[in-house]
Amino acid sequence: MNLLEKSKAIKNQEITALDSLEKFNQIIAKKNSNINAFVEINHEKAVEKANEIDMRIKNGEKVGKLAGMVIGIKSNINVEDFTISAASRTLENYLGSYDATVIARIKQEDGIIVGMTNMDEFAAGSSTETSFHGPTDNPAAPGHIPGGSSGGSAAAIAAKMCDLALGSDTGGSIRNPASHCGVMGFKPTYGAVSRQGLLDLSMSLDQIGPFAADTSGIAMMLDTIVGNDPKECTSIDWKVPNFSALLDENPEEALNGMKVGMVKQFQEVTDDHIVDIIEESIDKIGEMGAEVVELSFDYIDLCLPTYYLINYVEFFSATRKYDGRKYGHQIEEVCGDEVLRRIHMGSYISQQEFSGKYYKKALQARSLIRKEITKLLNGVDIIAGPTVPKLPHKLGDTLEPMEMYAYDVLTVIANLAGIPASSMKAGEVKGIPVGLQFQAKPLDDAKIVKAMAAFEKSS
Repeated sequence: MNLLEKSKAIKNQEITALDSLEKFNQIIAKKNSNINAFVEINHEKAVEKANEIDMRIKNGEKVGKLAGMVIGIKSNINVEDFTISAASRTLENYLGSYDATVIARIKQEDGIIVGMTNMDEFAAGSSTETSFHGPTDNPAAPGHIPGGSSGGSAAAIAAKMCDLALGSDTGGSIRNPASHCGVMGFKPTYGAVSRQGLLDLSMSLDQIGPFAADTSGIAMMLDTIVGNDPKECTSIDWKVPNFSALLDENPEEALNGMKVGMVKQFQEVTDDHIVDIIEESIDKIGEMGAEVVELSFDYIDLCLPTYYLINYVEFFSATRKYDGRKYGHQIEEVCGDEVLRRIHMGSYISQQEFSGKYYKKALQARSLIRKEITKLLNGVDIIAGPTVPKLPHKLGDTLEPMEMYAYDVLTVIANLAGIPASSMKAGEVKGIPVGLQFQAKPLDDAKIVKAMAAFEKSS
């Protein structure tokens, strides 16, 4: 039973929202102390909501499209009356006083928010090891990192602790852990989902998006959170597709007739055993009727330095409000090494004497990257390739910063260009999941959902 079918079963009183919630609570009680996917659970509030939904269904009242769906939220997204710590001691006692726009929309559609998930501190990381709550383990590859920074959300889905989860993606923070944990993750077009209520890492790159075990869950969540928000300046006013309806249109045939690009440079920077899995996946896509064409992207070496220069400066700016005066502690006094590194680098780059030397050049490089990737996408429907170029390391292994940053080389492109991108499981190497990434032109999010559904049907 996929999530869309489960949703219908709840509305048809074949399953109760309360029974579904209690099954998840049992799994959380059994597994979370070892996995550390959730850092806060509000069982009472979730039960109250589940009972309300069941009563309304019983009385024949209308319920929302997420009625009965149990949802985990990354702890940098504001949810009223939950601790919004961004996994940092800086905000360890900060209680959400309002709902982010995405949360208000989830509640309006009767989603059941069960708790807040673990993450890298202030989303500064690719492993979910920098959280002050401690690291998250990978349920799909125990003893290995789940990826980051939204590792708690991905792990919660992989461990079957909830139906759906939200994360944020600045340079791959949804797709990276989705790949490592063997689940689905989706980064929408920049501006397609409101960022209002998100504690930003890098405001020109951040985008909120969903995790799920199947494409129908991704579609249901996109149907809920995508759409213009007058309260948020980067929000786009556009004709939003009905993502769930796309799954009724012979999804197994969606790739038939599509032109799918394969960028040779993406394979060149990826470990051989992952390349083998991806090539098998792309061969399968070709067998499903897609025309596969090889593309060349000559600016792969520019992507990581461009991304991190922009990230450093924007993160430094975002953290100036954490001075200990209004709420929380002064960030520099309590934060971890990676957050402090980014603050110091952002401060250095932002100094007046260096104005124009680094940040402005990074913005110019970003424009070039966006132009070139858009040119490639103008000739194809989607680009398919690996999500992450290497397998997750073992928890506790010490990596140099540049080794850690290398996880992001294939995912930062979508953030720099503002395009939609996703990850789904393509296979395994020695029992460790490997992700297949799809990317498309801005606002072509629906093409990715169709491709995901088709590939899912073939697996």
